[in-house]
Amino acid sequence: MRLPDLPDLPVRAALPEIVETLRDRGAAVLVAPPGTGKTTLVPLALGAASAGRVVVAEPRRLAARAAAARMAALLGEPVGATVGYSVRGERRVGASTRIEVVTSGLLVRRLQGDPELAGVDAVVLDECHERHLDADLLLALLLDARAGLRPELRVLATSATVAAERLAALLGEGEAAAPVLEVRGRTHPVDIAYVPPLPRERAEAQVARVTRAALAAADGDVLVFLPGAAEIRRTADLLAGADADIVPLHGRLAAAAQDTALRPGVRRRIVLSTAVAESSLTVPGVRAVVDSGLARVPRVDHRRGLSGLATVRVSAAVADQRAGRAGREAPGWAWRCWPEYEHTTLPAYPDPEIRTADLTRLALELASWGIPDGHGLAWWDAPPSGGLAAGREVLRALGAVDADGAITDRGRRMATVGLHPRLARALLDGAALVGARRAAEVVAILDEDTAAPSADLAAALRILRRERPARWQREVDRLTRLLEHSGAPATATTARSDATGTKAADMRARAVDDPAHPAGRRAHPVDDPAVVVALAHPERLARRRSAGSATYLTAGGTAMVLPPGSGLGDGEWLAVAVATRDPGRSEGRIRLAAMADADLARQAAPALLTTADEVDWVDGEVVARRVERIGAITLSARPLRNPDRNLLAAAVRRGLREHGVALLHWDADARSLRQRLDFLHRTLGAPWPAVDDDSLLDDLDRWLGPELDTARRRADLERVDAGQALRRLLPWPAAARFDDLAPERLEVPSGSAIRLDYSADPPVLAVKVQEIFGWTEPPRLADGRVPILLHLLSPAQRPVAVTADLPSFWRTGWPQVRADLRGRYPKHAWPEDPTTVPAHRGTARRAARG
Repeated sequence: MRLPDLPDLPVRAALPEIVETLRDRGAAVLVAPPGTGKTTLVPLALGAASAGRVVVAEPRRLAARAAAARMAALLGEPVGATVGYSVRGERRVGASTRIEVVTSGLLVRRLQGDPELAGVDAVVLDECHERHLDADLLLALLLDARAGLRPELRVLATSATVAAERLAALLGEGEAAAPVLEVRGRTHPVDIAYVPPLPRERAEAQVARVTRAALAAADGDVLVFLPGAAEIRRTADLLAGADADIVPLHGRLAAAAQDTALRPGVRRRIVLSTAVAESSLTVPGVRAVVDSGLARVPRVDHRRGLSGLATVRVSAAVADQRAGRAGREAPGWAWRCWPEYEHTTLPAYPDPEIRTADLTRLALELASWGIPDGHGLAWWDAPPSGGLAAGREVLRALGAVDADGAITDRGRRMATVGLHPRLARALLDGAALVGARRAAEVVAILDEDTAAPSADLAAALRILRRERPARWQREVDRLTRLLEHSGAPATATTARSDATGTKAADMRARAVDDPAHPAGRRAHPVDDPAVVVALAHPERLARRRSAGSATYLTAGGTAMVLPPGSGLGDGEWLAVAVATRDPGRSEGRIRLAAMADADLARQAAPALLTTADEVDWVDGEVVARRVERIGAITLSARPLRNPDRNLLAAAVRRGLREHGVALLHWDADARSLRQRLDFLHRTLGAPWPAVDDDSLLDDLDRWLGPELDTARRRADLERVDAGQALRRLLPWPAAARFDDLAPERLEVPSGSAIRLDYSADPPVLAVKVQEIFGWTEPPRLADGRVPILLHLLSPAQRPVAVTADLPSFWRTGWPQVRADLRGRYPKHAWPEDPTTVPAHRGTARRAARG
């Protein structure tokens, strides 16, 4: 092929060096910012210098189509001649095609079928800096194939950022890194303004407000970055009436609509775009950029069983790329919809998808490659072991891999579908239940849920069948053909999960275990989309928590909220197809679902069905029931007349731990016993036991075992004599001295036996002062270690003095107390020296008679 006259883009001057370096070294990294021509001019130059084909891998379908169209236009040819493209569901190549642009995911599949990439001389991995999951996997597999089968295969990795050291090391040989070539862009200055949101202003309203300001302040077109298609639709509504054409740009648009955004308009335009316009595509005529500061990225929540796209703040590198689009053709302006001080808090670069996304599909590709654990491959960032293990568990439950992780025939069939393994399962197994085309229709919606015009999957399906959008129709046709060419769908025969991880992870793994099509045992409506959804996500079968509530509980244990106006408000059961969870919220939000019922739930997810006798402490009482559940959802519960003795004992113990030992019967003697034991433990330590609440609850069987073994309900606990049980903790033989060390009562000089109060520290003896006349030194406790604190009382039991030093009190305190008592109680004897008279209990006359 001959090179045409190429446009004067920055990379043109570097083309000879790029071609020569790649020919001499076999691999290289090209660092060039957007707009330099790296995506279109470099493949043409490599094609002209190669005898074989050049394959260009793009991260997005839209970018693949646009790059092929641009290169074909430079050659003056239609797409499909010298330059073609292949994306999922669409292929435009011919016998003379020398340059083929494909998506990263499609090239992974092609590499799986032909690891040598026969007939290919060079592979260009474009936009590697975006760190998409398929692109990282492709790089690892391509390097492995090149090392073992095709050492002469040339590989060029391009990046829009200068952080290319790791990429160069991966592409190098031995200790030598691959050469890094850098092309600088021709950029014009861009003035940047920060516009924070107004109080309680929604993101779309803020973006629309700033966009109107940009339209008034700047010349040319305005490029607006938003996180997704839904935000684009809402922002377009808010911009209605603006003096410009509103042009959306995102990957779910029809090809004609995408092409419109990539061509100059007849008048000023406001192009509302997702991240596709950051680096992969060139939008002409842009002089102003409005950046929402948000992006949609794949995230997985293993604990809640949710995976999908999450809205996050962009990185500083992405914000700079977005702003740079305003300076491609002339000086420009960029408005950032966040306060300037927040800019320094942005992460430097976006997280690689391999760290945050669901890795089930990657696990299937690794199994297809013959390296289930991924060890031995050269990764930019190796997949996290936890995420990869979770993906492999799902594959085992699906029957896609065996117990050793090796791919099965069923797994190979699933891999050829080109979908997430859950959706591949729903397609293959659902075809036997609802028919091939109907299964394909539902799966095509689940794969690209933004195609659904309604949260009600059945309603969305009716609309799509009526309107027949080309993109959805094309995917339905592809999936239907795939099913027809492979014959009648086979029965799903899977191995049960042997997961040893968390309960939630095991539940999600078991959820997809559906041997022998149990759903087929019920006469489902032929056109029931819930059947297909349940096959893909049985753990998302959900039941309304209460009548009239918008909150549902899924079989996986996650609470999900149904938004108002969904059209699904009357459904007690839902098969949830798509759900998201906003950061900081515990419950998910249902975005797409189909009406279901209990029968479908039972039959579509038998691996989640359990029937168990449950005895538990509920709301202050023992409750024994036989419970049928599907995952976390209770289907039925019946009283259990004769519960298992062990379950009953465990429930009683849980109740006691919940309410504490105060639930038992503690009379005065029991309380005193506990206080005396506590006193000795604090004073003497071992062998005297700790009897605080935590210690008693930690050692229930030792002191309360017989009572707990016979208790069946709360009332039985409330009748337990805590004092009698507590005596089991007395340590023998030391217990023989218990009453000497901590007597319950103390005999005073009057002959009365007064109870000591061990709840105080030191213990307190509250006694009438007349009853200790003659005492010069009261006894001490715990072998003389602890004094007694005397609370001296009047004849009317009112306190008159407190002392721990009785001899000092008789000398210094008693004269004042005596004077007061003589005035108030004249009939009693109040001697000047109480140590010389006998103690007594009554009046002076009684004392005299004594």
